[in-house]
Amino acid sequence: MSEMSRNPAQSWAAAGSPRPIVIIGGGSIVTDAHLPAYRMAGLPVAGVFDLDAERTRAVAAEWDITPYASLEEATATENAVFDLALPPVAHQGVIEQLPEGAPALLQKPMGRNLAEATAILQACRAKKLTAAVNFQLRFSPMMLAIHDLYKSGALGQLVDVELHANTMTPWHLWAFLKGMERVEILLHSIHYLDLMRHFLGDPAGIHAKTLGHPDTTVSQSRTAAILDYPAPVRAVLSVNHNHDFGPKFQDCYFRFEGTEGVSITTLGVNLDYPKGVPDELWFCARGGQWQQIPLSGTWFPHAFIGVMNNLQRFVTGEDETLVTNVEDAWKTMALVEAAYESSARPATPIKEKP
Repeated sequence: MSEMSRNPAQSWAAAGSPRPIVIIGGGSIVTDAHLPAYRMAGLPVAGVFDLDAERTRAVAAEWDITPYASLEEATATENAVFDLALPPVAHQGVIEQLPEGAPALLQKPMGRNLAEATAILQACRAKKLTAAVNFQLRFSPMMLAIHDLYKSGALGQLVDVELHANTMTPWHLWAFLKGMERVEILLHSIHYLDLMRHFLGDPAGIHAKTLGHPDTTVSQSRTAAILDYPAPVRAVLSVNHNHDFGPKFQDCYFRFEGTEGVSITTLGVNLDYPKGVPDELWFCARGGQWQQIPLSGTWFPHAFIGVMNNLQRFVTGEDETLVTNVEDAWKTMALVEAAYESSARPATPIKEKP
């Protein structure tokens, strides 16, 4: 096992002079991931604003930050990076009230459909924002490590990429999902589609089917998809959020198999959610033995450090690329839209016996 294989990169470089972060939105994702990640990394948070004034005060008190009384007060913070931890329907209205040229990080997804994603993109362009979307799975320790292995040549040419999830997800924790037309791909598997784009580039198309389950009230909770890449690449995902038969056969893993090596990682947060289990990362070179690579952190909350550091460093010129910029994120939204369109089309019928 090479030195690179033993010690692939698992974190994004810290910003040298980070700007103060102003968080718009105070929901559970903020207290469970954003704020713990920023405190862990020493990133300065100026304050928070939520439409619910009581929530604003509670979050601010718990994390010792400023509770803004209005969106106008929050957006008046000088030299700030704006963290929009909002539902997709709220993004455009807030973007239009940000200072021109401001840096901003938008919670995924980038709208509820491609039309909204396009409007958000145009709003960011009109405001000349330096804007990224929080596709933070790319920045998780496990995925940074696999991407480092891939770029180093340890995997060779990628020929097979698979996401498999067979879990029990407690959809009742998110009451706002009931009645939403789009759920599973838009809010969950979007991460996996975005990650496949990150490694493999844009596919020519997608074959997908997404549907619900008798035991859940959300519109979709199961998805199967095949992304269309040129041979010899096969890229697939199979997601079932309704395996309610105990933990024995639950799983959630990504497999990146190449001509020279293969890496498999467990996405632990999806198992026994929200408690989760530890992420795992394994690597095997062709002809070698499987080796476990110790991980320095988890998807939640450590990945949220990387995506914010990248934005902060891009603003100061320390990073040349804004990895999840809104122009790139729009392409992930286009892939999501194509998946829903594919699911809505009838399958190719099987010929009748003559």
